[in-house]
Order: sequence, then structure tokens, then C-alpha cells
Amino acid sequence: MLVFGESFLRGDVPNRDFLHLYGPGGVWVLAGVFELFGVSLLVERLVGLAQIVGIIVGVFLLTWPWGRKLALSGAAITAFVIIPPIGLTALAWDGGVALGLLGLAAGLGALRASTDPGRNGLAITAGALLGAAILYRPDLVLAVALAGFFIVRAADRPARVRLLTSLGAVLSLFLVHFAMAGIGDSIQGMVIDPVLHLRGGRRLPLPPSWDHFDGFLVAVADDEAIRWPIPHLRGPVQLSLWFFLLVGSVLALALTAWRVRRQDPSAFRGIVLAAVAAFSIGILPQGLQRPDPTHLAWVSCVPFGFVPIVAVELVRSRRPALSLGRTFVYGVVPVFAILFLVVPSFLIRDYVDVSLESFGVSRKSHTIEHAGRRFYYGNREVQKELAQLLPVAERIARPGDRLVVGTGDLRKTPLSEAFLYYLLPKTRPGTYYIEMDPGVANADDSKLADDLEHSDVVILSRVWDEFHEPNDSRDFGSRKPNEVLRRRFCTVLDLPLYELLQRCDRVHGSDTKPGASETGR
Repeated sequence: MLVFGESFLRGDVPNRDFLHLYGPGGVWVLAGVFELFGVSLLVERLVGLAQIVGIIVGVFLLTWPWGRKLALSGAAITAFVIIPPIGLTALAWDGGVALGLLGLAAGLGALRASTDPGRNGLAITAGALLGAAILYRPDLVLAVALAGFFIVRAADRPARVRLLTSLGAVLSLFLVHFAMAGIGDSIQGMVIDPVLHLRGGRRLPLPPSWDHFDGFLVAVADDEAIRWPIPHLRGPVQLSLWFFLLVGSVLALALTAWRVRRQDPSAFRGIVLAAVAAFSIGILPQGLQRPDPTHLAWVSCVPFGFVPIVAVELVRSRRPALSLGRTFVYGVVPVFAILFLVVPSFLIRDYVDVSLESFGVSRKSHTIEHAGRRFYYGNREVQKELAQLLPVAERIARPGDRLVVGTGDLRKTPLSEAFLYYLLPKTRPGTYYIEMDPGVANADDSKLADDLEHSDVVILSRVWDEFHEPNDSRDFGSRKPNEVLRRRFCTVLDLPLYELLQRCDRVHGSDTKPGASETGR
């Protein structure tokens, strides 16, 4: 996201100049904030913080009809779920979900507004926020449509017209993106590549395996996490249980909404439950396609926040004479017990872990600084090698040079260390595939080889050479990029984890050797 936002400021357009698998909204907002406050990790993280707060506040507002205690409980659960997996990274999904939840809250608020100006203003706000959610993540259109159905159906005609009009007005901004990037490239980047080409290299078994982690990064993160003092199940078992708890929570939320609406179709809490259940169903495919902690958290943050509401509704239906205090205890305590005792590793434990890191306790991140910019990395050896590599890259690169950051063997592209573009601001990304997505960047019809033909400097990373998952990311792709490297580039610096190369026609001196390393070629 650092690179996307800065690239847009430089005049590069998503899907025309670099592959962006999501809507343009997140890039536009980040670029605007960068323009105001400068390009930095801090600014990007503050945008990520705002998005996380938006999700938490959205759940709080939606649970508010059940009272302050339940609203605070739901918001706390959402915080435990959504913060640990990706921290404060300003990813488009978090922004889209935050806008979607706030849009639902505004739309539901319009149903209860006591004045025409208030109702109309909330309806317009709801439509704009829901449209912005889709502008961030087009795949949220299902969740917005399903949830919006219940709000539009319950609204009066003036509010309905205003909501749909503002929704359409914001969605019309896609036309701006189409005009900038081209309709063909936009559809290719936002629909065809993520749905048809990338899915095979990112999917994981469903349900998750009980005896081992399917996701490579999950296993790495679990090995480095703090010790959890409370007895708990093995990590893979917890992940599997989390998956089933997610599916169960969505079903329970939907059933509760159906029961409440059947008893009283006009009850406001029934409309709220129906809208939130529909939204949760709409985002559920995100967790089904890749059930790792990040994707499960991206979906769980909504239905898990409503589990206390579901529990309280169940207790009330079974024991209506029970006091409010006992109803709260019976409904909320079991939920927190599950978080602490059944699936602590990826929720409570990791939340505590990142909280401790914020105060310098058990800190595993190492600072990498260059050109007045800072980045944090969890591998000490990476920090040491980049301290050697970045000054050399700075010396050989000319302002405006095209830099490509790739994998040690470009036939396999499971991920990219795109932060290196950020740490070398004198250069600009020289490839369309900043993220190096498998099945896309290394495809036979990929532009990567042509991008290398027109690039000046290349950094190859061997950090993730051992990356392995039970999907197509382990498959070798086109050999063309490696052939271009061997023919056009010479090694300037070869370290155990990184290799720095430059176009041979620009190399001078005896510290270089023709041809890149021959690994995998």
C-alpha cells in the first residue's frame, strides 16, 4: 500500500501501470493523505488505524440497540479479532468493511430518525458509505446488496431514493477509474486476474488441516509468537475450530434474525440482525477461499462481534423472566471464555503480543532505515544484509531508474518484498507486478519479461525461497524473466538472501560479473 499510494502520486494508474486487484478507492485515499502529510510508514499506519477504528465503531453502533454493555462487548471482541493478523496496515479490505459497517449503521439510523432532515442526511450518508465500500473492494458488492436490501425495503420512499442516488453517485467514480486505466485493463485487474488466475495460487484446503498449518506464513508467525500461559490446544486445531466457529456464528446470526423477524416483522432489532447477517454472509467467501488467520479475521470481525447479541437473544427467548444482569452474564461470559480458552493463539494471544511490542516488550521487529525512510522487519539477517545492499543500490541507481524487486527464481512468485521500492524512493517500480502474485506474474503471457527488458536495476530476494503451500504457488511458471536477467543484467552484489543486479551496459568496474546467478535457470 505504501508503493501503490506513492506510485499514484507519481502519475501511475492502478491496473494500467501496476496490478491492483481491488478497487481504486484505497489507493486514491492513501495518495491523498500522502499528498497532505508526506509518504511515510507512520502516515500509512495511521490510515490503517482509522480503518480498524471504523470497523470497531461500526460494530459498536450496530449493537447499540441492545444497550451499552453489549455494544462495548461486541466492539471489544471485534478489536481482538481484527487487529492482530495484519496490525495497522492500510489494506483495502479493512477500509471497505469499515465503510460498509458504518454505511449500514447510517442506513439503519435513518429508519429511526425523528426528523426529515436527519433521516434524509443519514440516508445520503449511508448510500455514500456503502458505495465507497464497493469502491475499495468490488467484491463487497454482494455483502452491500444483501444487507442493503433490508434497509431499502424498510425505508420510506424519500429516504430510499436518497440512499440509492448517493450510492449510484459514488459508484459512478468507477467511470473515472475506467477513463484513467481503460475498461479492459480495469476488468482484467479487478475481476479476471483475482477470480480466474490468482485463486489457484492462493487457495488453501477447506476446512483447514487439523494436524498442520496449510499456510506457510501462519506456521512462521506461530513459531515466533509469545508463550501463552493458559493451557490450550495445538495451533492447527485452534485454526480449524476458528473456521467452524466462524461458519457457526454466521448461521446462528442468520437464524436469530429470522426468528426475531418472524415474531415481529417490524421490530427494529430484527432489521438490524437481518442486515448484519446478510452482510456477514456476503463477506463469508473471503474466509472460505483461504482459511488462514488473516482471512478468517477479516470475516469474523463482524459476526463474532454479534455473538453476544445472539447469545442474549437466545437466553431471553428461553428465560424471559431472567434479570438483565444475569442475561448479560450468560450471554457474554461464554463468548470471552471461548476466545481465551478455545482459540486464544490467533486472537487474544496475538493481541497481547502486539500490545507488548508497542511498549518494547518481547519486540521481534528490527528497524531498516534508508533515504530518510523507515521500515520494520522480523528477521535480523534481513536487516543486516539490507544495511549493505541499500547503499549500493542507491549508488548505482539514477533518479527515475526503473527498479524490479522479485523472487530468487522468477519462475515462482509467491510474494514480493515490495517495501524495498519504498526504501529506494529515487527509483520507481519497473514492473506491473509489484505484489508478484503467483499464477499472474509468472504466467506464460505475463508482462514480467518485457518489464525487465526496460528496467535498470533488479533486486532478487531469496528470503522466501522455502515458501510452500498446497496450491499452485509451488508450480514453476515462465522461464522468460530468468532468461532476460541472464542476458541483460550483471550482478553487482550477491548476498546469501539478496542479489543486486544492474543492466550490463551500465556496469563499470571489476566488482561485477556477467549474468545473474544461475539458480533455477
